[in-house]
Amino acid sequence: MIKLNMDNCNFIDSGLIDQLFNQPCYGLDKTSKAEVIFPFLKQLTEWHRINCPSYAKILQARGYEPFSASSLEELPFIPVRLFKDFDLVSVPKAAIIKTLTSSGTSSQKVSRIFLDKITSAYQTKALIKLIQEYLGKQRLPMLIIDHAKVVTDRALFSARGAGILGLSNFGRDHTYLLNDEMKIDFKALEQFMEKYQSSPIFIFGFTFMVWQYFYQPLLLENKKLKIQNATLIHSGGWKKLLDQAVDNRLFKAKLKEQSGISSVYNFYGMVEQTGSIFMECEESYFHSSIYSDIIIRNPIDWSVMPDGEEGIIQVMSVLPHSYPGHNLLTEDLGIVLGEDNCLCGRKDKFFKVSGRIPQAEIRGCSDTHSAN
Repeated sequence: MIKLNMDNCNFIDSGLIDQLFNQPCYGLDKTSKAEVIFPFLKQLTEWHRINCPSYAKILQARGYEPFSASSLEELPFIPVRLFKDFDLVSVPKAAIIKTLTSSGTSSQKVSRIFLDKITSAYQTKALIKLIQEYLGKQRLPMLIIDHAKVVTDRALFSARGAGILGLSNFGRDHTYLLNDEMKIDFKALEQFMEKYQSSPIFIFGFTFMVWQYFYQPLLLENKKLKIQNATLIHSGGWKKLLDQAVDNRLFKAKLKEQSGISSVYNFYGMVEQTGSIFMECEESYFHSSIYSDIIIRNPIDWSVMPDGEEGIIQVMSVLPHSYPGHNLLTEDLGIVLGEDNCLCGRKDKFFKVSGRIPQAEIRGCSDTHSAN
């Protein structure tokens, strides 16, 4: 069992964290996982309290006493919105190698997330482990439902471009399905499918864009494809689709009918906790993993909601070292449906996301998209 030295939180022991990457992503039951993840999150809380003065002031204002938490639920969380208003950093500026920004419309503030080499490496390792659960360890031919300029033109580069680049690490022979006018390049699609007709392929796109720029054009042109060897992974806000009465079930059914794609997985994640994403399983539920956890909070008194009841989603991650993003209260509503007993066979908590808190900003890459 992984043990931490809680007497000294002036550093994070990378050797201990590396042990997490040798654990199965979804193989630990409730008791075993609690023995692993709680000490890590408790240590991270102290690390950030010591090294991020602004975070320390927040904890002090909340009346949090160092080392006082005796359970995951008692660890202090902060609103994800704070990253829009403050630069929260727990390492020297010289150690920052990358700054991520969240998706948002031009009128919205964006979160600024500062990564050092350690945090970036942790995030990459976790993402690889989680995605490999669905795609395997071999890089697959990759079809991207977007246009190439979103990653090649720095003036257009955004969280959308960063997301594509991140997932591109799991593919090869990257082929962009859309041209600069956001129209399907049927010639490129035909050549790609002919080349890999007998091979498994990986398709990635943001949720609303998959629907608007892939499914709907196929429907309007009465084109039916037979892409039966593909795994589609998608993510992003659902607000625009829900406004059209398109939920996850209908999304999958219509996409399969028009394209033949039957293996479709969504994931829930945010730039504030890059890497420790919550993947959707075959039963259409999101799952926490060895790198993450989730709690549903009552919006009135912040108490923990029982399984089956809706509240505000709180997400935890063991990965953030350079910024205090390890324990965040989101602006999303959700319901934990159970733990260790999902029919997909994966252990850990499984849940669904109900939508945004009323009056919360739109922030998903899909929902903030405008054609470039």
